[in-house]
Amino acid sequence: MAGRRAVKPLVVFSDVQSAGAGVLRAALAARSEDYAEGVKVGTLVPGDRSPETPHLPYVLVRLDVTLPHGSMANARCTLRCTVWHEDADRAHDLAQLCQGLLLIHDGTVLRSVRPATGPLPAVDNTDSAVDLSTFTVTVNVRPTVLT
Repeated sequence: MAGRRAVKPLVVFSDVQSAGAGVLRAALAARSEDYAEGVKVGTLVPGDRSPETPHLPYVLVRLDVTLPHGSMANARCTLRCTVWHEDADRAHDLAQLCQGLLLIHDGTVLRSVRPATGPLPAVDNTDSAVDLSTFTVTVNVRPTVLT
């Protein structure tokens, strides 16, 4: 077998942003806290974020950074979650809940979730000036082997 090279497996990483949103969407649907009632989770910034708009509360999940491991056996990603709500306290409470739900998750795509920053209070910089809270988590991502 001299001269034969080992064939490396073809691996890809799933859409971490979508996976994170899916985790929160499913977990929040089962929660009974009043500040989580009617929450929507997505990967796009909502156009109208005023408190009068029926889609609040809203949780945005976005991918910040992806750092694949040299062996392609793992990728480390940073997910940023931004929570818009009716007031600062409810935004913070929902952000805390979302962060906790991600930290206890261990699934087929997202594994080993760790806190990074926040939750940090802020005000939306649009004309709406809606209260929000944001946090980040680092996530180890399991690869998918393609044949």
